[in-house]
Amino acid sequence: MNIALRTIRTLAVFAGLGVLAAALPAAAQDIGIETTAKQAYLMDADTDAVLLAKNSDQLMHPSSMSKLMTIYLVFEKLHKGELKLSDTFTVSEKAWRLDKQGEGKGGSTMFVQVGTKVSVGDLLQGVIVQSGNDACVVLAEGIAGSEQAFAEQMNKRARELGLTHSTFRNASGLPDPEHLMTAHDLAILARHLINDFPEDYKYFSEISFTYNGIKQGNRNPLLYKNMNVDGLKTGHTEGGGYGLTASAKRNGRRLILVLNGMSSMNERSHESERLLEWGFREFDNYALFKKGERIEDAEVWLGEEAKVALVPDHNIVLTLPRTARKDMKVAVLYTGPVPAPIQKGAPIARLVVSAPNMQPLEIPLQAAADVPRLGPTGRVKAALSQLVWGTHGK
Repeated sequence: MNIALRTIRTLAVFAGLGVLAAALPAAAQDIGIETTAKQAYLMDADTDAVLLAKNSDQLMHPSSMSKLMTIYLVFEKLHKGELKLSDTFTVSEKAWRLDKQGEGKGGSTMFVQVGTKVSVGDLLQGVIVQSGNDACVVLAEGIAGSEQAFAEQMNKRARELGLTHSTFRNASGLPDPEHLMTAHDLAILARHLINDFPEDYKYFSEISFTYNGIKQGNRNPLLYKNMNVDGLKTGHTEGGGYGLTASAKRNGRRLILVLNGMSSMNERSHESERLLEWGFREFDNYALFKKGERIEDAEVWLGEEAKVALVPDHNIVLTLPRTARKDMKVAVLYTGPVPAPIQKGAPIARLVVSAPNMQPLEIPLQAAADVPRLGPTGRVKAALSQLVWGTHGK
């Protein structure tokens, strides 16, 4: 057998392919971008391409950004029918007293009153828009009986979602030495919120919410700028600094950004805007092949057909720096001729995509059809043909 290499010089690029296929990770440091944030992670939400990673798997204090896990659990219980927006929970003294703690003077609070009943819908908006520590505790106690029990639910579900480096000790993100996340985990969680609950994600773009006669604005500074940002959550503690988990959708592309460890609100606002604009400007998504589309043919040995088409099992969409697109190379590799019998869907080849300053991406290619093995007479003829003419197949 020989290694067959076919270089595809002309690629058909299609628009509107729907579901993503694959991503080519970007080495952001190779294309000249730095950030003042201590931890940073910028990804394309559709292809999983990493556009920027700085200390992205370093444990950090996430502050109120960890409220995204609390929100996820509430959304999930609403969709399972275990909760309704009209359900009410009673405000405990513990929840009420949280207005004197937290992320700055007085902390973030919804201003709930001890002993009153508050609807789940209002509490959700109090968490998402007002970043209310008190609202988080009311939800946690109402759902799990205690904040500690709720934190255990957070940890269990986080592992199931792939948040492998996150540990939750409370529902609000108030300082605790063991309450830790990574920028990478926050990006994964943000993507889950966007994809798993698209009809509820709208809460994150609300500019303000009024409760108990007190109107408060959303703390996400990017919502007030004309840059297509529609979520998610800010955070600040003395230990963690200023942070932001944000997402924006522009021309069909969605980016997710996580920053933490900045020194001021102004720096957080400026840096997050700058990096999102950079991500949209310098990168784009390129749709290469559709699911099931013939890319090349592989030669078959001792099969009823001399060749079999090679196809991907998903749409292939790549995120690339715009400057790298013209130098992109695509090749098909397989060990051939491929001996029959071949089953439809069997992975028998690889599509290899490479571009400057990028790690090559390998995508499996499948046989598009069954190719039965020739019978005894056919195999003898094929062997003789190979000896005489140097050809494979029938």
